[in-house]
Amino acid sequence: MLVDIIAHPHWFWLTLGGLLLAAEMLGTSGYLLWSGLAAVMVGIIEWFIPFSWTAQGSMFAVLTLVCVFLWYRWMRHREAHQTPNALNQRGSQMIGLQLTLESALHNRTGHVRIGDSSWRVEAEQDLPAGTPVEVVAVEGITLRIQPRLPPG
Repeated sequence: MLVDIIAHPHWFWLTLGGLLLAAEMLGTSGYLLWSGLAAVMVGIIEWFIPFSWTAQGSMFAVLTLVCVFLWYRWMRHREAHQTPNALNQRGSQMIGLQLTLESALHNRTGHVRIGDSSWRVEAEQDLPAGTPVEVVAVEGITLRIQPRLPPG
């Protein structure tokens, strides 16, 4: 078997790449994907253009680093052009929410009921009950509110 691997190194690289990609599917979060892809690429290149084992190992290392670098650049580009996601960030989802105060704010703080939860609110001044307000920011578990201006 070792003689076959030495005689046909491309099968070694293709098999290694396949095993790494299969292991990646078990849930390694991308760690083996780029090594598996590099091994497959070395196997394909070796199939057409024979190289020494040293050159193949070096090519595998360089291709792994190139794949990781290109993936990193693509992810950074993608994150830069993606809209911020407020999924599972309940407070962030409330920015822009318009409410009416049920009770007056004292010392610029109070509580409002949103759905089945009570939220601590803070404003720049004391506000009477019945004031229409809008959530403008979230600081920890406190909603920053400001009075809504009448339309028109």
